[in-house]
Order: sequence, then C-alpha cells, then structure tokens
Amino acid sequence: MAQLPLAFGFSPSFGEDDFLIGAPNAEAAAWVDNWPEWPDRILALSGPSGAGKSHLAAIWAARAGAVTLDRHILSRSPARDLVKPGGALLLDPVPTPYQEEALFHLINLVREQKAFLVMTSVEPPARWPVKLRDLGSRLAALPHVAIGEPDDAHLKALLVKLLVDRQVMVDPALPDYLAKRIERSYAAARDVIAQLDAASLALQRPITAALARQVL
Repeated sequence: MAQLPLAFGFSPSFGEDDFLIGAPNAEAAAWVDNWPEWPDRILALSGPSGAGKSHLAAIWAARAGAVTLDRHILSRSPARDLVKPGGALLLDPVPTPYQEEALFHLINLVREQKAFLVMTSVEPPARWPVKLRDLGSRLAALPHVAIGEPDDAHLKALLVKLLVDRQVMVDPALPDYLAKRIERSYAAARDVIAQLDAASLALQRPITAALARQVL
C-alpha cells in the first residue's frame, strides 16, 4: 500500500558553482561575466519559468552587491528613495500588473545616478503590455538577453541538477532515459522529477527506470 508522502520541501542552491551553463543561457551568463562593462546601466533578462533567471540574477546581485527589491516596493516607495548613486538593484521578477509610473521613474533614476538595474521577466520588455508611451519606448530600447528552452544536452544536465537538489541518488542512465521521453522544457523537467520524488516516497521505492516508466 502506498504511503502519503510528506511535503518537506527542498531549497535549490543559487551558488555560482551550481549554475548550469549551456547553449540556451550562454549569452545571458556572458552578460553577467562582463559586468560592469555593459553598454547600458540596465539589463532585462527574460526566459520561460524555471529557466534559471533568478539563479543567474542572484549571481549578478552577489557580485554587484545589489539590493533585491521587494515585488511591492514600487507601490510603497518612490524611486528616488530606492536608487543610490553608483548602486545596484535587482527586480526579480518585475511585478505585474506593471506599476508604470514607478517603473518609468526607476529606469530614469538608475541612469541619472549611474546605478545598475537588472530586471527579470518571462516576456521580453518590448512585449510588456504597458500603456504609458514613454515607458514603452524605454522598455523597447533596453539591452535584453533571453534564455531559451533547453536543448538535449542542457535538459539532461538540468535533470541531474534537479535530482541533486533533492539529494536523490539514481541510476546515472536515468536522466538520459527521461530526456528522451519528456517535453524538452524546464517546466517538464521539474514536473517529472517532482512526480518521481513523490512516487518514490509514497511507494518506498528507489527512483529507477522502472519507476520512471510507471510515472510517465
């Protein structure tokens, strides 16, 4: 009889050594490595959910000594209270619905004070549905780098990392087995590992190809 698995949760590491660099995110990682030698003071980082935007942004924030803005801060505090001369800010993710006036002033003040700002979102800023025309033009002109969906090699490496994050020991051939049978996306990788972990706990069985076949 299956047991009810308890949701103890886990905390993936956001350390530099834990960030997987591959074809989908190499350009974004290069931007972080090139800081502060950027052509602009602001960088927009976009990509699908689970693509590692927050992880990469956290790496940049640690290097830059950036202050991570609370998602509600723009509605509570004026931009002039947030931007310090030469400072660094992280907005991860940009809150929606967009606080357009506050975001407009934040962008302007970051440049005025020669500070730095990194913003993350699923969609590129040029596609954000904003009504303020001046904000729209600034967003469209921002330096932007996108993280794409994983290729085969990156998907396998991601599956390994997700298992390691959960401190799960498995057959080394399992990531390759899974990569050939799931959708090639970050969401699918996270979903299948979560399901395998839950099934393993409930059935008190190790995560094997046989269990993977059952879950899939």
